[in-house]
Amino acid sequence: MSDDGTAPDEETEPTSDPQASDDDRERRVQRGRLRAGLRRLVGASAVERALISLASLALAMLVGTGVVLVAGRTTTCETAAFVLTHPTPFGLPRLFATGFCFDPVTVYDRLFWGALGDPLEPGWDPLNPQMAVTLRGTTVLVFTGLSVALAFRAGVFNIGTQGQMVVGGLATALLTLWASPFVAGVVGTLVLVPFGLAVGAAFGGLYGAIPGVLKSYADANEVVTTIMLNFVATGVALYLVGDVFKNPASQANQTVPLPEYARFPALLFGSGTGFSVWALALAGVGTVGLYCLLFRTAFGYDVRTSGLQPAAARYGGVDAARTVVASMTLSGALGGVGGAVYVLMTVGKYQTGVPAYGFDGITVAILAGNNPLGVGLAALLFGVLQSGTTVVQFATDVPPQLVGVLRGLIVLFVAMPEFFRLIGRRILPPEPPAETTAVATDGGHERPAHCDGDGRADTATVDDGAETVAGDADRNENGTDATETERGGDRE
Repeated sequence: MSDDGTAPDEETEPTSDPQASDDDRERRVQRGRLRAGLRRLVGASAVERALISLASLALAMLVGTGVVLVAGRTTTCETAAFVLTHPTPFGLPRLFATGFCFDPVTVYDRLFWGALGDPLEPGWDPLNPQMAVTLRGTTVLVFTGLSVALAFRAGVFNIGTQGQMVVGGLATALLTLWASPFVAGVVGTLVLVPFGLAVGAAFGGLYGAIPGVLKSYADANEVVTTIMLNFVATGVALYLVGDVFKNPASQANQTVPLPEYARFPALLFGSGTGFSVWALALAGVGTVGLYCLLFRTAFGYDVRTSGLQPAAARYGGVDAARTVVASMTLSGALGGVGGAVYVLMTVGKYQTGVPAYGFDGITVAILAGNNPLGVGLAALLFGVLQSGTTVVQFATDVPPQLVGVLRGLIVLFVAMPEFFRLIGRRILPPEPPAETTAVATDGGHERPAHCDGDGRADTATVDDGAETVAGDADRNENGTDATETERGGDRE
């Protein structure tokens, strides 16, 4: 009580729980570490990303070895294919020995080396049939991977490459078959193969433009539309091949086979392998061409800017709607070329049950980081895994379901770092640009780069640390910087 009998004013201090404060601080620290690690992954160099992929592959094989051993232990067999024990130097007694029905060393040997035709064996011929099977799948996967990578670069999730491949392949088979009576021989090959590729690109591009138009002008989600268009393409193709254009001499749902001169000519490998080096060379040209388009042209710059920072792209005058439509059209064209290559090289006709090259292309693009130059290596890995799977099934007693698990582990472990890298590029805020200096016109004094009202440099990052879009500085009537004019006024 005070002297006058009134109670003094009591100061109310906010109560805080020390334990809760420590927990919040710990969570903030963990989030900061996670953000820093993700930013480090986003900024990894090409060499670092390659090393990460190799480490992920080794880890996937280690986990797969455990899966094979567990499966082999739970399976009944007369003779153990693999015995796990310890060394017995100097005649020491063996304390334990555990047998397994499946040998992981043999499984991985057949999965990788078997897909290449046993390159470690003496007298190995690189032009063996198994190598042709591996490169055959790789060639088609290059085109579907490029298709998905282009769309992803533009910030559009094209899940419809499978449908675009179906449309392009069916159109190639029908129109090439229609045009084949007009030419023959070497001239027929020189005319019909490019004609079939052009048809596949045109129809695949038109089919890919549909979800692009719907996204740009109707605000339709491209994931939903492309998935639905996959079903539409498959259903329409099944009806046409099974009824209207069905080969009457075959019980299967397929078109009349193309004449031999209307297909990719076999080179180096035998004609019965379904592979042509010419098609692989075309895939290489397409890879380099798409890389030059994305990184050496104004259109590619618009595509990458729209995919990474749409706001910066619109500020720079990029027509976002037109860019989306053009990107989806080119993406569909690449998928259609993949379908044309599948028809003109692999099967020589269109038949239902097209392998899921379009869906595998999504993983190929993610594994390559949406870089066209990396699509070839990622497609080769998938080609090896697909070809090696059949070798494992014939050379060992391992069930195909277990081989599928091993393939899935390899794809998952190798693709996850690149997947998180792509996610990080989208969710992490851009790093503040380093302060630059510009030479003033008043005797060579240097000043910081122009900043806007909130103190940030008027520069926006639009790519992964490689390119920037500079904002326009405020200019006065004489064309000099407004900040410099203010400084001149202060000196006066």
